[in-house]
Amino acid sequence: MRSLDSPQILREIIMDHYEHPRNRGLVDDDTYKKVNMNSDTCIDDLDIQVKFDGDVISDVRYDGEACAICTSSTSIMSQLVKGKSKAEAKKIIENYMNMIYEKDYDEELLEEAIAFKNTHKQANRIKCATLGWNGLVKLIEESEE
Repeated sequence: MRSLDSPQILREIIMDHYEHPRNRGLVDDDTYKKVNMNSDTCIDDLDIQVKFDGDVISDVRYDGEACAICTSSTSIMSQLVKGKSKAEAKKIIENYMNMIYEKDYDEELLEEAIAFKNTHKQANRIKCATLGWNGLVKLIEESEE
């Protein structure tokens, strides 16, 4: 993993995922589970789609109106969890949330998501940075019921 100590590199990661989002665009496929996540504090309104292949997340898609923080965070998330089991994805998400809320976390599990490590310094951005991740948690939990 490249050094992510520089605030400039972190901004570059965020802007790259905002300008060239990964896995953006929903698919018309009933095998995908879908949830809408709407922020009550800003414009962010995302639809998250996940395709499960047994216990594995085989695809994650998203679309909707979202700011740079929300879009880039969800773009990074959609890459980090692909091909992972539900348990592995939950561990990554828990680790991400720990970072966001200033608890102990493992940088190695987060890869580019580490770009949001200082989100707590702008508390109004926490919802933006976690909206897509919370949507994925909801879909994983629904699939386990």
